[in-house]
Amino acid sequence: MTEFAPDAGFRKNRKLKAALLRHKAFSREGLSERLFGLLFSGLVYPQIWEDPDLDMQAMELEPHHRIVTIGSGGCNMLAYLSQSPASIDVVDLNPHHIALNRLKLAAFRDLPGHADLVRFLATPRETSNSRAFDQFLSNGLDAATRTYWNGRRFGRRRITVFDRNIYQTGLLGRFIGAAHLLGRLHGVDLTEMTKTRSLREQRQFFDERIAPLFEKPLVRWITSRKSSLFGLGIPPQQYDELASLAADHSIAPVLRHRLEKLACHFPMRENYFAWQAFGRRYAPEGEGPLPTYLKPEHYEAIRGNVDRVSVHHASFTELLAREPAASRDRYVLLDAQDWMTDEQLNDLWAEISRTARPGARVIFRTAAEKSIIEGRLSPAIRDQWTYMEDRSRELTVLDRSAIYGAFHIYGKNA
Repeated sequence: MTEFAPDAGFRKNRKLKAALLRHKAFSREGLSERLFGLLFSGLVYPQIWEDPDLDMQAMELEPHHRIVTIGSGGCNMLAYLSQSPASIDVVDLNPHHIALNRLKLAAFRDLPGHADLVRFLATPRETSNSRAFDQFLSNGLDAATRTYWNGRRFGRRRITVFDRNIYQTGLLGRFIGAAHLLGRLHGVDLTEMTKTRSLREQRQFFDERIAPLFEKPLVRWITSRKSSLFGLGIPPQQYDELASLAADHSIAPVLRHRLEKLACHFPMRENYFAWQAFGRRYAPEGEGPLPTYLKPEHYEAIRGNVDRVSVHHASFTELLAREPAASRDRYVLLDAQDWMTDEQLNDLWAEISRTARPGARVIFRTAAEKSIIEGRLSPAIRDQWTYMEDRSRELTVLDRSAIYGAFHIYGKNA
């Protein structure tokens, strides 16, 4: 496993800095980028917000497939292991995500059983979790990851976050907490959504309690600022893409539409993303689903495949540049391309095209609906790929997280 600096901040993390900064430091755009970068240099996603079930439908995984994916919260690569692919390379520029991915892998490998795994990764206010780390996990971790989780933050070891509720931490967790506070300031308890028992009740709660919030002056003022969405992991350039979707260039109608899909299009008992958004936790047993990677029917397969994963503190392009030609089958880019310049996009796809076997697939999300690569890749690169537009449109509708504009699939030409 590639070593990483466990406490690297934004100033020290040159890889992350290079990926985020485009403008001069004291320009308006530059200041916005640097604020986002400062926030993004900590833990951002305790849970990934790309639906891995959708990914697996799009990838049609086979046992010989070799996958490269961005790590984020790690839920995706663990879900992919349930299909027993040949290998998974996980890349991420954020050292906190690297530490989290390695800890989740160790939890599958070293905790005694499935109940212990669910207690550790999905049960809030379970004070035995840090003791489980000391007893079962610590000795099996690489030195950097062990140092990270034993390190202190605000006087407590980092690992004690699992004694409380890790999903209420990180940049996204704090953003969701702020949204709940904003709701309470207007007399709305968003956790009431978790008490609904049908799509009809979900729709009623959204229409009567949530939708009117988007017309409140304070909410419109907050959402008119780019920094308001940094908590979702949305950088300045993605904000501009989203704002362009509305006639008045306000982000509020776009957010309302996305939240409506999350709240109303899927039953609460089937959507763990909605439970995290409205309940700030996973559903209690019997009331809703766990993420795919925590379901008991996948436990043995994932546990048996943990050693097929390699975690790298590197960019996607950087990793692929070290790999042989025609050596990978599936590429998962999340929404990272929304941040990229044309030069970065072409460098990335040049390496993807070089390392892709015939029939390989690339999947990604975009903040807006249009595919981010169209009209931006060189013809020599773009002509090697076919856009699976109809299938992409079908799967976009099924995306339970509902926060992206579209889901896209590209296949490598023979």
